[in-house]
Amino acid sequence: MLSRSVQLVLHYDGAGFSGWQRQPGERTVQGVLETAVTRLCGAPVAVVGAGRTDAGVHARGQAAGLRVPEKWNALALRRSMNAILPDDVWIAAAFEMRDEFHPRYSAISRSYSYFVGTDDFASSPFRRTRELVWRKPLDFGRLSEAARLIEGEHCFRAFAVKGTAPEKDDHRCTVSRANWREREGGLVFDIQADRFLHHMVRFLVGTMLDIGEGRRELSVMKELLAQDDNSEVSQPAPPHALFLERVDYPNDLYLRAE
Repeated sequence: MLSRSVQLVLHYDGAGFSGWQRQPGERTVQGVLETAVTRLCGAPVAVVGAGRTDAGVHARGQAAGLRVPEKWNALALRRSMNAILPDDVWIAAAFEMRDEFHPRYSAISRSYSYFVGTDDFASSPFRRTRELVWRKPLDFGRLSEAARLIEGEHCFRAFAVKGTAPEKDDHRCTVSRANWREREGGLVFDIQADRFLHHMVRFLVGTMLDIGEGRRELSVMKELLAQDDNSEVSQPAPPHALFLERVDYPNDLYLRAE
């Protein structure tokens, strides 16, 4: 049977999911998507994500790939899946891709944002589920300098959960952008890299917040980037304020936008 390769760009509220990856007895984003597309196609269809977000992490630009019967163009698939998906998942866009497209291995960069609320209204029920409420003073200059040290190619073994990547993996990532920015009511940390390790962004944010608060020296960031284990890293920031914002692919993999 002829089929076509489609990329889905996903928004989801991570609060109701046990992460991205399919797990027996758990509600996951991958599981919900596969249930929907299998219902439409009348046969099992695998949905592969660009990355595995943790439980509680949100997305405004997660990418997923699947192969569907040729009768399903990207526009029709998006409309039909959105009609039956639960309210906490939405397909923002769909693209027809070349056969060699792979949602994980074809990606050239991924971007995340982490939101910190520093004003009194950060405790509002409309914000505290999407931001880390932070009551202690933070030195924006120290935060910015710590972020600057992350940029470039480094081994991030100290900022990863031990054992989640093969030991033979060098744990090296190339960070093309890392910065803190001020916004009304708080701060946002933005980071873009070619790859991310398990809990990497959350470990980075937790460490930088300790630096910004003055609990740790700025030099600890360089020291951690030179370490071969995570024994000295700060506690990871909680997942509920982290958003996967975007996954980028080479333009020549796209056939037609729907």
